[in-house]
Amino acid sequence: MRFPVLALSAAALAALLTGCVVAPAAPGPVYAAPPGVAYVAPTYVSPGVGFVWAYHPRYGWGWHHPQYGWHRGWR
Repeated sequence: MRFPVLALSAAALAALLTGCVVAPAAPGPVYAAPPGVAYVAPTYVSPGVGFVWAYHPRYGWGWHHPQYGWHRGWR
């Protein structure tokens, strides 16, 4: 009688403590052109983490970072 209770409690404990943690899916990069602007694909890889491919009204398409600004000195 003691063994089934112990086995069931061990199985229940194992079932509670096992599982997988799923991180929420991060929104993928959004490469959307404004109305009236042709989309131009990147010609080189992203210069670092956090850069997104974006459109600049004066300079065109380029890599932009929310904190560091435009790659290659665009302001």
